[in-house]
Amino acid sequence: MTQVLTVSRPLQGLSRTAARLRLRAGELWRAYPRETVGFGLLGLIAAAAIAGSAHSTPELPAGTTTPAPPAPPPLLIRQLAPEQALQVNQQIPVAQGPNPAAQPFVFKGSADARKQALECLASAVYYEAGSQDDDGERAVAQVVLNRVRHPAFPASVCGVVYEGSTRPTGCQFTFTCDGSLYRQPGSAGWKRAYGIAQAALSGSVYAPVGYATHYHANYVVPYWASTLAKNAVVGAHIFYRWAGGWGQPAAFTEAYAGRESNAIALRNAALAVVHTSAVTAQGSVAEAIKDIPGAEALKLSPSERGDKRVAIRFNLAARKASDEVNHEDYAKKFAASDNLKWSLSSEVVAAGEKPLGKAAEVLSTGDSAASAQH
Repeated sequence: MTQVLTVSRPLQGLSRTAARLRLRAGELWRAYPRETVGFGLLGLIAAAAIAGSAHSTPELPAGTTTPAPPAPPPLLIRQLAPEQALQVNQQIPVAQGPNPAAQPFVFKGSADARKQALECLASAVYYEAGSQDDDGERAVAQVVLNRVRHPAFPASVCGVVYEGSTRPTGCQFTFTCDGSLYRQPGSAGWKRAYGIAQAALSGSVYAPVGYATHYHANYVVPYWASTLAKNAVVGAHIFYRWAGGWGQPAAFTEAYAGRESNAIALRNAALAVVHTSAVTAQGSVAEAIKDIPGAEALKLSPSERGDKRVAIRFNLAARKASDEVNHEDYAKKFAASDNLKWSLSSEVVAAGEKPLGKAAEVLSTGDSAASAQH
């Protein structure tokens, strides 16, 4: 009985409210007949419009897919003297508008994956910005992790760092394909780079570069520099993000893969490319070797796998021509990257840096005799 009374009382209230509304509607109709009709028609039109919009969800045309992210541009440098490059870079304005800091990187992977990621990230920090201060190194680490979370790049740290390293002109980080890896890191510099890599993988954010995914040294001008949004200058590096939606925080939605390739294997593969001359499938072999003195292409029978092999023979004229070439120190060329110049220069080597291997001990005659007695 209590439940019946509880339900009936609200119904009685509703009926009384409806009666009052009908009474007021009748009074409005008698006093303002035209206006009442007009408001009624407007209400019907508004209701029809709302109902139509609710059921008219736009559909993409057949065959339409989500736009693919832009391909990372290769680091092709304009032929400018360093002084000219500095002037050109200074004239490129910093993008207006907000430059929000990136979200902290959340590492989700095994202990072994973290070990490989640290090795790759520390290598990028050391070889790309080892001659700069801590901020310069943090900025490079931030770019690497920004790329990991962008759909245009691999979803792992090692994948980002060594992307394109096995292609002669396709590396994204120059230290993986310009010979810098031949130099063994100094203990102090490596310890600093490794610490910065650890902090970045643990969520440390270097805010000034925001969501930058590209950078270059200030004494060179890549062809893509004017097509991206310049958003920071840190030390000797200039940082960029993609212009438009692909450079906004909402675009960084790629989930971390949670696994990493072997850092040592990637390093060895990158070093191997320096010693091999790859002839691509595009174009003829003759076109590929036309600038090599004395080079002759030899035909080989296909292997059991069915692939086409190419051999190149060098005659005595080639050796004579190469001996007579006036060689120029590669580190002094303008085209050399800043990290390679730093790696090859003996002027900036740390005092405590040791060469590979253990130096032989030179003993005096007296020392030799004494040691023989023992």
